[in-house]
Amino acid sequence: MSKNKRLAISAIVLLVVYFSCFFLFYVKGCQIENTFWTLVPSLIAIILALITKEVYSSLFVGILTGALFWSRFNPEKTINHIFSDGIVSVLSDSWNVGILVFLVILGMMVQLMNKTGGSLAFGRWASKHIKDPGAAQLATILLGVLIFIDDYFNCLTVGSVMRPVTDKEKISREKLAYLIDATAAPVCIIAPISSWAAAVSGFVEGENGMSLFLKAIPYNFYAILTIIMMVLIVKMKISYGPMTRYEKEALLDEYWKGKEFVGKEDESLEVNHNGKVIDMLIPIILLIVSCTIGMIYTGGFFDGETFIDSFANSDASVGLVLGSSVALVITIIYYLIRRVITFDDCMKCLPGGFKQMVPAILILTFAWSLKAMTDSLGAADYVAMVVQEKAAGFQSFLPSIIFLIAIGLSFSTGTSWGTFGILIPIVVNCFQNSDYKLMIISISACMAGAVCGDHCSPISDTTIMSSAGAECVHINHVSTQLPYAMTAAAVSFVAYIFAGFIKNSWISLAIGVAMMVLVLVLIKVVYCGKKEAGPKAEKA
Repeated sequence: MSKNKRLAISAIVLLVVYFSCFFLFYVKGCQIENTFWTLVPSLIAIILALITKEVYSSLFVGILTGALFWSRFNPEKTINHIFSDGIVSVLSDSWNVGILVFLVILGMMVQLMNKTGGSLAFGRWASKHIKDPGAAQLATILLGVLIFIDDYFNCLTVGSVMRPVTDKEKISREKLAYLIDATAAPVCIIAPISSWAAAVSGFVEGENGMSLFLKAIPYNFYAILTIIMMVLIVKMKISYGPMTRYEKEALLDEYWKGKEFVGKEDESLEVNHNGKVIDMLIPIILLIVSCTIGMIYTGGFFDGETFIDSFANSDASVGLVLGSSVALVITIIYYLIRRVITFDDCMKCLPGGFKQMVPAILILTFAWSLKAMTDSLGAADYVAMVVQEKAAGFQSFLPSIIFLIAIGLSFSTGTSWGTFGILIPIVVNCFQNSDYKLMIISISACMAGAVCGDHCSPISDTTIMSSAGAECVHINHVSTQLPYAMTAAAVSFVAYIFAGFIKNSWISLAIGVAMMVLVLVLIKVVYCGKKEAGPKAEKA
């Protein structure tokens, strides 16, 4: 189907939805708040993005829909709500501004590493030591696992470091984006020393949040199985779904010549071909060390708090800005001392780094604004009500039910942290005084489902930044990653059913790993077998 036909169908469907809602909400006066309609704006944005392959307009239509619902189709109130309570409000939020500043600084660091020739030197070094596509993908996974402090930091750092290597081995940008995304949130959600651990522990009241987080790690099936799945896919050379097409195209020169990337580097800057690998490694090490110190500083480490408690109490947004800013300044000084770049060229890299992050910043702003619209409609209250009223009676099945609910909420809102904030307090209240073991399993299911939904959603910030880190067209990343994420989600769902009855993490995890291996073997036999049979049949 052509793009014009997809747009026409989308426009017709939207008009039908708007007229129906206008009749229900404006004419009949039906209730919107705390009903399924609160999730419709996010669903519209997601469906439009998948159909039209265009993210900006899809997100804005979702924002417009939420504002229309909130104002009961009053034009003046709609416009004010979009800008005053939406775009302007989210860009006035200190947390959001901190994340945007962190993004810009990382963009500047990447520009500096490219300008000094550090990235090019690493590419040359990797060319000598990484000899095949499988090794390049495993190296990407390993680096993603090692950078567990924060998912934003992970996405952009792994992308900038490994992109030259994967490009050389003709691994598609879509595959690189998947490897980045699958080692960002899934790694952070099982790492005790991370901004995610701090966020989750902060949502638990009446219990030691960090202690619960540690106990929930073995039950976080989606995160663990996703990492295992990536390694198996690389080792077994499995490719299925839309990813197959891009993997084949990446072997052709046309793929690299005609592709429009998200966040192109500033082509006006000449690269220093005398750079060394250390010119890339030192800035990355500085980023890791500085961001870690920045995180624990905001959590009170230097005021007497323990290392773990300071992470639990940290402000990730402020800590990452402080750490990355210090790393940027030291990096510039280091480059000037090394004389691999002039001061004027350093300053030229700064706006170049900002420009590189503009697409990600724009999508993040729209995604945050869409969340503000759904929040104003009471989407969080609606989901909380559904969980408390419908799911609380299914004791042993509750972990699997919570897992599905968390996926749906995270997918439709694009935020895993928001999903934690809604569901974890509910789970604690339900089981705190009745079944402690089931509470831990359910908390883990909530975290796993939130990461899964966040992993799949086109309006998720980590999905957006994975696209930016890989310089991949965002909607291509979403469509190619979805089958892989759904495979891990299906196996995890079954594992949570077993966990609800067995209540033993290692037995349930072993069952999940065995099922994952079996599913991938079946995919390789059935799906890859069909691909091989196709060309043979044509020749015959």
